[in-house]
Amino acid sequence: MKIVQYGKMSLSLLVAPALSLLSSPLLAAEETLVVTATQDTISELDTPAAVSVVNGEEMRHAAPRINLSERLSGVPGLQVQNRQNYAQDLQLSVRGFGSRATYGVRGVRIYVDGIPATMPDGQGQTSNIDINSVESIEVLRGPFSVLYGNASGGVINVTTTTGTQPPTLEASTYYGSFGSWRNSVKATGATGDGTQAGDVDYTISASRFTTHGYRHHSSAQKNLANAKLGVRLNEASKLTLLLNSVDIDANDPGGLTEQEWRGNPQQAPRAEQYNTRKSTKQTQAGLRYDRQLSANDDLSVMAYAGVRETTQYQSIPVAPQLNPTHPGGVIELSRHYQGIDSRWTHRGNLLAVPVTFTTGLDYQTLSEKRKGYENFVAENGITLLGEKGDLRRNERNLMWNLDPYLQTAWQLTDKLSLDAGVRFSSVWFDSNDNYIIGKNGDDSGDASYHKWLPAAALKYALSDAWNIYTSAGRGFETPTINELSYRDGNLPGLNFALQPATSDTVEVGSKTRVGNSLLSAALFQTDTDNELVADQSSGGRTTYKNAAETRRRGIELSADSQPGYDWRVKMAWTYLDATYRSNACGTDDCTGNRIPGIARNMGYAALEYAPPEGFYAGTEVRYMSDIQANDENTATAPTYTVASLNSGYKLRFRERWMLDVWGRVDNLFDRVYVGSVIVNEGNNRYYEPAPGRNYGVGVNLSYTFL
Repeated sequence: MKIVQYGKMSLSLLVAPALSLLSSPLLAAEETLVVTATQDTISELDTPAAVSVVNGEEMRHAAPRINLSERLSGVPGLQVQNRQNYAQDLQLSVRGFGSRATYGVRGVRIYVDGIPATMPDGQGQTSNIDINSVESIEVLRGPFSVLYGNASGGVINVTTTTGTQPPTLEASTYYGSFGSWRNSVKATGATGDGTQAGDVDYTISASRFTTHGYRHHSSAQKNLANAKLGVRLNEASKLTLLLNSVDIDANDPGGLTEQEWRGNPQQAPRAEQYNTRKSTKQTQAGLRYDRQLSANDDLSVMAYAGVRETTQYQSIPVAPQLNPTHPGGVIELSRHYQGIDSRWTHRGNLLAVPVTFTTGLDYQTLSEKRKGYENFVAENGITLLGEKGDLRRNERNLMWNLDPYLQTAWQLTDKLSLDAGVRFSSVWFDSNDNYIIGKNGDDSGDASYHKWLPAAALKYALSDAWNIYTSAGRGFETPTINELSYRDGNLPGLNFALQPATSDTVEVGSKTRVGNSLLSAALFQTDTDNELVADQSSGGRTTYKNAAETRRRGIELSADSQPGYDWRVKMAWTYLDATYRSNACGTDDCTGNRIPGIARNMGYAALEYAPPEGFYAGTEVRYMSDIQANDENTATAPTYTVASLNSGYKLRFRERWMLDVWGRVDNLFDRVYVGSVIVNEGNNRYYEPAPGRNYGVGVNLSYTFL
């Protein structure tokens, strides 16, 4: 058995454009767990920050391959929950940042092959991530990379597979409870070894997913396609074309009160009444140019553009919409976004000290056409709900950012290294109101936000197998367009009273290799001024406010071990104490209360027996402590523990074919629990139930052109 080895390079997520996990103990004991960038490699052991890497094969192992929540629960500090609502995306937060989101992802930057899945205003989504194409997912916790702006929680960086020889064709299918189907195809390959001019590599993937849904009125269908084409221009440069498209139609079951959840967690009474639903179509393309200017200099330029169309029907009663300033119960969004990120990396010596620095400029723009309509029509004296009616809102919103940055890495001695950098983040917002009728006045306006974002990390190697580090950094999080869109009390106009949140984080950590295990620990504190929190959420519409001061203190522990050639043990524990340090509740003082949407304790343990061929099996257990649902801490989602089992068989025949047949059981003991909460929901409909015991089976068949 080969011991997993770890390299000694600087943090790629801090100083290089992209990362990918080369391999995982889940694949074979002979492989090595490292993270790689364009020129350098790095291990989790040597990273002077809290970072976790999940391999693409691990993401796909005996899994439905539908949601990131299936395999990311083992990352400490990351709270990712499946809402069982494909109209609203996953609920994802890092160290508690992002927990306020009623849909999409906030407070965390998401990248896929260098293209932001997070818009300039800080709002992101995971719906366009193709798990079939994933090579690796890296999660950096905390604001310790100045390469990425407008986020407080950290960075999730997804790298897709780069095709290699020999070409491989794969088809897979999955069938699960609640009428869930997924069918996928993928082709990968290359001509040449990728080092000569004219060499080409490719990865093409497409999938279709449909489900009746666990809850009433929660059916969905999703079509997803992803393509990556690389061309070696010459020995020093490469051009990569990236294409992605996603089309989702989903019903929205909405939240339930505690009484409704305990009475019948599958019901969706208002959703059926108003036929609440959402459709999303997004297509984007990117072009990345990488060039090795010299033995010590690299240049990378990423340019991208995309369009996203969204239509959402909400469960807002007719009466409130009769107010002449109400924007209606149907939202239509048309977004066009584009950007360019150019960076230069140099490796050399300064005063006899080895140093690497990366400097660059990041520019993003977003143009949004937002319209609102009544969600009812009157025909022959009868009011029909869930139908698009008269126009009630029409505006054009623009947002853009321009961020220069510099990141450096200094090898001060054989054992001591320093990573330090700074980013100047500037974000502009401009709104033009084109619906000025009667009492609905002109709500146009503009705002701009600017902040210096320094970060530094100092690492000391106690031995070749044990590193300790300390780091400090600042995060910056602006209000998103959606958070600016509504004011409390159904008042007209945009919520320009919102201010950006600024977070200062300090962290100390230790990482050590013991035999064939990697043990990590991180202790951190984050103080935030003007944190953006949910004010009121009702009828699918949420208003926001600033909380003057909040504090997060936490401990993150993880262990990843390969005790035998085909065995893997993975464990993680997170303790996160997130509280208000000032009153955010108006007349009811909630100073000292827990910030809603955040679990204080999370635990994870998994045991896998996974040889390259033949029989395999695994089990995992997830623990989540209670979660407060409102600022007053008067509504709580209870603690739960759930377990799952999986098993399968891999058969290789005639050298070219590989057949993988598997099955799994989730929520093995049929636990009744809340999967996620809608923070500060104005009608006390906080709860989004999780399914009981459910099953799934899958078949993967691949052919290699040897």
